[in-house]
Amino acid sequence: MKQGVNSLSAFFSSQLAGKTSVWQQIDSERVLKVLVGNLDGMLFRCAIDADWTVHFVSAGCHELTGYTADELQRSQRISLEGLIHPEDRQAVRQSVMTAVEGSAPYRIEYRIVCRDGAHKWVMERGTCVIDEFGGRVLEGFIEDITERVAGQLRLAEAEMRFRSVFEKSVVGMFQTTSDGHYLAANQALADLYGYRTPRELIDEIADIAHRLYVDPARRAAFSGEIRRNGLVRDFESEVYRRDGSRIWISENAHAVLSPEGALLYYEGTVEDITQRRQHQAELEYQATHDPLTGLPNRNLLQDRLNQAMGGSRRSGRQVAVAFVDLDNFKVINDSLGHAVGDRLLQVVARRLSRSLREVDTVARYGGDEFVLILADQASVRDLAQTLERIQECIAEPVLLDGHDLRVGASIGVTVYPHDGKDFATLLSQADAAMYHAKAGGKGQFRFYTPELNSAAYERLEMEMALRSALAADELCVHYQPKVDATGRVSGFEALVRWQSPTLGSVSPARFIPLAEETGLIIPISALVLRAACQQAAKWAAAGWAGLTMAVNLSAREYADQDLASKIRTVLAETGLPAACLQLELTETMLAGDVELTVRTLSDLKALGVRIAVDDFGTGYSSLAYLKRFPLDILKIDRSFVMECDRDADAMAIPRAVISLGQSLGLSIVAEGVERQGQFEILRCLGCEEFQGYLFSQALPADTVPAFLQDNAARLAAAQLTAGA
Repeated sequence: MKQGVNSLSAFFSSQLAGKTSVWQQIDSERVLKVLVGNLDGMLFRCAIDADWTVHFVSAGCHELTGYTADELQRSQRISLEGLIHPEDRQAVRQSVMTAVEGSAPYRIEYRIVCRDGAHKWVMERGTCVIDEFGGRVLEGFIEDITERVAGQLRLAEAEMRFRSVFEKSVVGMFQTTSDGHYLAANQALADLYGYRTPRELIDEIADIAHRLYVDPARRAAFSGEIRRNGLVRDFESEVYRRDGSRIWISENAHAVLSPEGALLYYEGTVEDITQRRQHQAELEYQATHDPLTGLPNRNLLQDRLNQAMGGSRRSGRQVAVAFVDLDNFKVINDSLGHAVGDRLLQVVARRLSRSLREVDTVARYGGDEFVLILADQASVRDLAQTLERIQECIAEPVLLDGHDLRVGASIGVTVYPHDGKDFATLLSQADAAMYHAKAGGKGQFRFYTPELNSAAYERLEMEMALRSALAADELCVHYQPKVDATGRVSGFEALVRWQSPTLGSVSPARFIPLAEETGLIIPISALVLRAACQQAAKWAAAGWAGLTMAVNLSAREYADQDLASKIRTVLAETGLPAACLQLELTETMLAGDVELTVRTLSDLKALGVRIAVDDFGTGYSSLAYLKRFPLDILKIDRSFVMECDRDADAMAIPRAVISLGQSLGLSIVAEGVERQGQFEILRCLGCEEFQGYLFSQALPADTVPAFLQDNAARLAAAQLTAGA
């Protein structure tokens, strides 16, 4: 040990040759002993032989290897070669010998096997020197670098995992400089932007703001938001793909900073949201436009009128609101069918659009009604000329399916700000003026005057009375019986009735359309459904089991995504079996959103209820669509039943409907049966159920039990007579 220390002392003394005077004043041997004894690692001298035989090691060998200096020196227990991990020995020897042959120092990292079998990573630094006897030996220092290597491995693994995620992710990922250059991109991002490889994308997009974004200002907005918040979330922009096409993207990104807080780069992800944006645009369009004509609907109409009124306040010029109702449209629609009627409405819509200026608006208000917003009107004379031109345009013949059709228009006009100052008032006044024009002989236009409010007030009075009727339980439900081919009562159809204290008996034909328009149909239908289910369950409990209950639902209700859940709740609360409930919809409702209708009806069918198409034959649904809908029953409209027993030609449609229904496995119900002859003919053709005044009008609930008893008694008597 003494020899080793003296040798090292000589080594260090040689390094301090230029500072001899200082070194001579210090107890160098003591300093070296303290230094060698406290080094966090192992100083060594070894022979350049097959085992790297140890001549000297410092005390730090025990902490490093688990062996004492005595066990290592002269290889009494294990040689320096033996400490090196077997897999690393050859590489270590090769590196050391290369340095020795080149008279150069060396620095190597390798693994050792400690006394307890543990492995450690060490770094050895050394050089070949001439010892006191003139021979060549190695002197150096070995220190533990296990923690550092482990950290490097963890970092490498993390980088490898990140690189794997980065390169294999199906989401576009990027790193960019703040001035708009790509540092890195993955294949998903290259695919998204239409490039073959990430390198191609990085090379070609040298200026992100102008080469990528459709609106270059979006890049500045992107950078600004990151500067303020450190990140961006759901940052949506329109960008160019390599082929020049455009897509919408959503970016999530953050700033990566140096330890000193300096911005290094932006890092984030990109998602293609083009389909979502298109779907959103479609939904917004559908919410503001009429699906048949493509014109603005009521929602957009109000917005356009508000804008026109704002412009009028700034310019001082007037705005006219014209309510247009087509004359004789109902006759065409009823005689030639809804398909022809719809096409006629589309033609009129196009003509109206062509007749107006860009500052004007034409909207479809509903049915055959349109509303025009005529902005920036200088005088009544100019407005009148515009209206005359519109009427002439509408009145031009229309050739559809070989029919030369002609319609006129009755137009009511009100003027802002003279007549009214808000949307509801102006529309109500224009509507009143339109009714006045129609009453004057159709094909005319009339300007609003205060005296025209009577019709509008009457409608408002009915609406208010209907709302009061709902609150005061004035509406009640009557039940029209349905019978089978033997005349036995098989079920009932629930029909709402209104006996108003102020208006008297109000026909459903008057208040149901108003309820549909105002949305009151929703609470009315809910009232009818619950009352009908309760009554049917009550009759079943009284012994009249098996009777079905048919309830009409409006188009508004079939558009309700929670309809099936609401029906389920009513059935559960009233105790009526689902199989006893029939829900009726009109044929025209089948011609809307087919996919939505199929889903809605399927949800209802899953409850166990039956679905009937009411007034079949008067609508315009494609017969090819019928097999797509989960239907159970077709109800032949009364208009086809009226003359079926008097005119052979009148039997064509009932016969076709019955044949169609039977081929689709549907039950057939005939409505409006009033004569025995109608009943007999339709029964022979295969109709299974019938309703109409021949059997009974709609009955109050408390008279139904007596009717059922009378029906049962008559059938029993008929059977006795037949038996006799």
